[in-house]
Amino acid sequence: MGRAIEVTRLDLSVTELRQRALRCGDSRAACRVLAIAHVLEGASRAAAAAACGMDRQTLRDWVHRYNGDGIAGLSDAPRSGRPPALSPAQMAELKELVLAGPDLAHGGMVRWRCIDLCPVIKERFAVEVHERTVGKLLRRMGLTRLQPRPYHPKKDAAAQEAFKKTLPLA
Repeated sequence: MGRAIEVTRLDLSVTELRQRALRCGDSRAACRVLAIAHVLEGASRAAAAAACGMDRQTLRDWVHRYNGDGIAGLSDAPRSGRPPALSPAQMAELKELVLAGPDLAHGGMVRWRCIDLCPVIKERFAVEVHERTVGKLLRRMGLTRLQPRPYHPKKDAAAQEAFKKTLPLA
């Protein structure tokens, strides 16, 4: 078994580390700070790691990061993740398109569905997305799936009002 890695950064005491862990907004970083505090108190590496729900080797890696960067080194680094399918300009254009509604003469649709938007997005932006991804994009833009009742373009409002006036009351 190898030699235990020592905590060489001693600018904060055990009580100060515990106070920083209490005030830390990131729960994962707070757990790591507490593990470092356990080690500084004299607990074994295995006991300190078990108390904070990690493996001994993981604690060793966090001790290296703490020695190098201090408490800031115990936070998770930002992850890049997958790039968005559409740029912000394309998202704005898509939102305008959805809010304007489909063209009845061109597509024969009276409202947009996610499945109907897939080919439109592919045609306009050269990006192929799944129906579920379209729903996620719409939610990200603040649009909901709730839609008003479709309005038929050949509806005669005057004839409807005249019909309502001729109905006998129950």
